[in-house]
Amino acid sequence: MSTTASDPLATLGSLPGVPDAVDSVRKAVDRVYGHRVMRRRSNEVTAEAALRGSRGSAALAAADWNLEEVRRRTDFSGEDEARTVGAALRLTAEAGQLLSIWRQSPLRVLARLHLVAAGGAAPDDAVGRPRLAGESVDEPLIEAPLPGADEVAGRLEGLSQLIIAGTAAPALVTAAVVHGELLALRPFCSHNGLVARTAERIVLIGSGLDPKSICPAEVGHAEQGRAAYVAAFEGYTTGTPEGVAAWIAHCGRSVELGVRESTAVCEALQRGAA
Repeated sequence: MSTTASDPLATLGSLPGVPDAVDSVRKAVDRVYGHRVMRRRSNEVTAEAALRGSRGSAALAAADWNLEEVRRRTDFSGEDEARTVGAALRLTAEAGQLLSIWRQSPLRVLARLHLVAAGGAAPDDAVGRPRLAGESVDEPLIEAPLPGADEVAGRLEGLSQLIIAGTAAPALVTAAVVHGELLALRPFCSHNGLVARTAERIVLIGSGLDPKSICPAEVGHAEQGRAAYVAAFEGYTTGTPEGVAAWIAHCGRSVELGVRESTAVCEALQRGAA
């Protein structure tokens, strides 16, 4: 990506189509925050958004469970799909605890997210650290070329420094880049997609765009489908302005679909049906 050295993320905000996506997301988020249910029952909306976001993220990791099954289930051990859904739920719950750390130490947060996602399922010495040279990656869905360990370390450090330095970029742009970079790098031996989508959530919440975490982008990513997700991500990996802009727009549409989901929850609560 060709950007200025001072604030490269902000430069991405001016790519063709990105300002419109940012504006559309902002308006959608403002509408759901203005819903009358949010005045007294926002905690219920947040809880339901977390559940639905977790289900969406797990669906993209090849565990496409019905929402009611996720709601009903208490044991997420055993088969691979159950462990994936359990990991997604744990990550969503953990995200809110890491907001204050993210801006000071993004790499520490990513390590913690991987530890939470793995939940004892991965070898102990591979949990919570970037993969080493020669280590394989178990990542459903993403088949892009895998960067080497040295490149991963360098790009993670660069991403970390961008976050720590701060940016004038809209929250959507920052969240999309964090998400895209983590998918591209797949820095851990497992659970990279789940971690990437949780990091996106952290940026959207911590930036102030979605402080109550009621706009689950994971819902929108899942609703648009795995094929669309992969296609948009592959555009990002080209590094072209068009590809990066298309990925940001895809992430923006995902947030809007998450807003639509939570608006429906608000309406149900208003009717007394939830």
